[in-house]
Amino acid sequence: MNPGLFWGQIITVYGCGGALVSGTIPPHCSTSHCPHSWCNGLGAIAYDSRSTLIVMRGILTGQHYVDDILRSHVGPFLNGLSEAIFQQDNARPHTVRVAQGFLRHFQTLPWLARSPDLSPVEHVWDQLKRQMPSRHSVQDLELAVQDLWAHLPQDNTRCLINSMPDRVAACIAAGGGPTRY
Repeated sequence: MNPGLFWGQIITVYGCGGALVSGTIPPHCSTSHCPHSWCNGLGAIAYDSRSTLIVMRGILTGQHYVDDILRSHVGPFLNGLSEAIFQQDNARPHTVRVAQGFLRHFQTLPWLARSPDLSPVEHVWDQLKRQMPSRHSVQDLELAVQDLWAHLPQDNTRCLINSMPDRVAACIAAGGGPTRY
């Protein structure tokens, strides 16, 4: 199989937490102890589309991941694509038994721990973080993240996905160590 075609079938999803909103919320809510300070943005990207971005506050548990993300959003998104392969990182909510049980109905790509440079969606989150303006409230932050996600150029996602064969080759050449990506 052509590596580019293979990576074009991969659907990636990742929850991006505090790092997404770093420096964009009021100082009185900038610690992990403030329940209003942490947003979790979850979305899926594909070669020709992307899912709705779901913004959640607080800690994402495995059961919430299944009920509020996989069953409600990711499942229907995957079902709308032909020959999709689902990829996610190994964050705790992704690996719990209930999440793995739900995902047995979909083709999934096993993923190595600590390999964010191999995940195209990590670079999407990085792009969103760099474009994130400062906001004075968590509500304003949520609206800004939604707007940035909605206006993310699909060509950027295609470019990232097209670069996957080179990313994998660089990772192999580096013996699994850091790469220029």
